[in-house]
Amino acid sequence: MKKFFLGILFVLLVIVAILLFNTLRMSSKQVEAEPVAKADFSDQVYQNLSKAITFQTISFSEDAIPDSAAFFGFHRFLEETFPLTHANLTLEKINTYSLLYKWEGSDPSKKPLIMMSHQDVVPVDQPTLEAWEAAPFEGKITDTHIIGRGTMDDKGTLIAVLEAVEKLLSENYQPTRTLYITSGHDEEVGGARGAAEIAAHLKAQGVQAAMAIDEGGYIAEGLVPGVSAPVAMINLAEKGFASFRLIVETNGGHSSAPPRENTIGMLAQAIVDLENNQLPYKLVPPIDAQLEYMGPELPFFTKMAFANPWLFKQQLLEGLNAHTTTAPTIIDGGIKNNVIPTVAEATINFRILPGETIESVQAHIESVISDKVRVEPVGFLTNPSPVSTVDSESYKTLEKTIRGLYPGTVVVPGLLGGGTDARYFYDIAEDVYRFYPMRINAESMTRFHGIDEKISKENYQEILQFSYQLIKNF
Repeated sequence: MKKFFLGILFVLLVIVAILLFNTLRMSSKQVEAEPVAKADFSDQVYQNLSKAITFQTISFSEDAIPDSAAFFGFHRFLEETFPLTHANLTLEKINTYSLLYKWEGSDPSKKPLIMMSHQDVVPVDQPTLEAWEAAPFEGKITDTHIIGRGTMDDKGTLIAVLEAVEKLLSENYQPTRTLYITSGHDEEVGGARGAAEIAAHLKAQGVQAAMAIDEGGYIAEGLVPGVSAPVAMINLAEKGFASFRLIVETNGGHSSAPPRENTIGMLAQAIVDLENNQLPYKLVPPIDAQLEYMGPELPFFTKMAFANPWLFKQQLLEGLNAHTTTAPTIIDGGIKNNVIPTVAEATINFRILPGETIESVQAHIESVISDKVRVEPVGFLTNPSPVSTVDSESYKTLEKTIRGLYPGTVVVPGLLGGGTDARYFYDIAEDVYRFYPMRINAESMTRFHGIDEKISKENYQEILQFSYQLIKNF
């Protein structure tokens, strides 16, 4: 018995030694960068963003026809506001509404840089109007903020990039590397007619860029437990998106004599079965890179968990939401309170982890629920994007740009749970990243697609500076 306990003690000591060894050898991956001299942007930039917000370039659905008056008015505004850009860059309109600017570089041997954004915005729920500080499309400027739909998602990025280009042109700057500025018109409904067409157009021209950068990364403030410094999240990939309709069809009947298998009951059981049998958490790229970059910046015992995913994997992956999520979003069935419906339907949305596919998710659904429930894919579907690397020169340049502008910021790679137009650019760019320095905290997170969307003047200046400096650094 004594030998048994000594054996247990020895095993525990070995485990503790491994935990400590892995923790102590985990060192910071943050790069050193020289502080950057800031460019001087006038207060006119706030007026320009404000004006951009007034054009109601709304995407309502995949099948809705864009409001040509709103989009063409917005395009005229861009031409008037950025005259040097429109005089010195070529502009092509793709599929009528999407924009593709090209600033020719002096060195054709250097691969281009692609800076992305989108023009369209989501609708505003009419019942929420009174909760807004100002009308969503008024573009009100206060002492501290610009308010309106699109300030955060994503006209702020588009206007900031154009401001940076206009500024550089006024300084007689000539890039060595060709710059493409792309701005789709339907990102909020999948981007199939906008960014996808732009990417196909560039591919047909033989364009192979060093990097494409889009929205979808941010500077998180107070969102990472144990880290007081801001965290700049460069997302290397994004989850896939797929919705499936569950359909139950029966003979229905009178509610006074319900059958053993009720239409709505069968549907409800299928939903419960899916929620109780979620797809597993997995340590896949880029989650592994996120652990390596974030771990060294954490307090000791949390760092220990990040340094030893072999032991703490489940807790870490749950905290990072590293699995294909399951979310019932629509349910429909029934016409009267005493009639059992003949048909009931529910839509379940999945955000698909890299390594899984639309087909594997459908197979999972069909293996979990009753075979009496029909499964059909519905609406826009896309597989997870490929995963870009943290080892490229492009990533290092992006990393140094961020650290140079915000020296105290921790830069970390990650995985985006939402979707962006960036997914379409992997065929024409060696690396695709999602990052602009939008500052996000617990309060502002709810403003994306929500009530009282706005950006602070200070943060908008940071996006301007980042866009300006990134172009120069590339």
